[in-house]
Amino acid sequence: MEAEVIDTFQPRADFSALHNAVAAIREEIGKVVVGQHDMVDLLITGLLTNGHVLIEGVPGVAKTLASKLLAQTVDAKFSRIQFTPDMMPADVLGTSVFNPQSREFEYKRGPIFGNIVLIDEINRAPAKTQSALFEVMEERQITNDGNTHRLDTPFMVIATQNPIEQEGTYRLPEAQLDRFLFKIEVKYPQLADEITMLKAAHETPMQQAQTALVKHVLTALQISELQAQVRKVHIEEKLITYIATLVQETRLSASLYMGASPRASIAVMNCAKSHAAINNRDFVTPDDIVAMLPHVLRHRIMLTPEREMEGITPDEVIAEILKSVEVPR
Repeated sequence: MEAEVIDTFQPRADFSALHNAVAAIREEIGKVVVGQHDMVDLLITGLLTNGHVLIEGVPGVAKTLASKLLAQTVDAKFSRIQFTPDMMPADVLGTSVFNPQSREFEYKRGPIFGNIVLIDEINRAPAKTQSALFEVMEERQITNDGNTHRLDTPFMVIATQNPIEQEGTYRLPEAQLDRFLFKIEVKYPQLADEITMLKAAHETPMQQAQTALVKHVLTALQISELQAQVRKVHIEEKLITYIATLVQETRLSASLYMGASPRASIAVMNCAKSHAAINNRDFVTPDDIVAMLPHVLRHRIMLTPEREMEGITPDEVIAEILKSVEVPR
């Protein structure tokens, strides 16, 4: 009888390569960025989930720096685009240029063609330029003059933005926000972290010298392999129902003018899988879902004017929803 139990036992998935990769990325970024551990971990989660990430915070809290360093740890093509109010869609996607020798139009690719693309201050460009990102962020392709150009894998957009209350910013369209896997809100560093940061800046004044310390630890192919491994993480049916119920509650909440879409449900599930894998588990738990839910939903829901005037935040509404839905056991 005991032999039968041993024969039917299925060993757990081996996440040692993923664990080592996450530790190496954290170590490399930590050479330059002091603190901001949550932001770094969420960036890694987004990379493993094959999703796009929006980072919001006041200027000077290492949003752009952390994004650049994440890209620097991957041996893949990196592009950076600085969004400005006068930027046009062709400046991002590319355009057709007439070649006098061949007497034909040739497509000149824009900077969006990369494996990891940093869009800095994304909310400083107008809606016309924002809409140019809809297709490429969702379908990983660009259509130009009737021709489809597919992007290489992996493809990840990391966008930074300043709070919309600041001068010269535009509110991103809801359709575009929904294409971001999650939104990271970056706070000011703790006092101890800021003191450490000042000491490091005193000892090595040139930031270029600091960033030069960060080395490649993964290739684009290895990232794709880790993403495939994350997709195989097991999730029970009752947890799938739990995710669907939580997202459904955002559509029924009296505090919200607009709830989350089905794309949000898929994002919660995929992020929970990544969170489980990073924590060396081949199965999702309710804690994984609870940990990822605010980051996935906060930019997809819209408060009613009354709740907004009361100073209620999306995270507070999400916390209320989490309390109202029974956790499966």
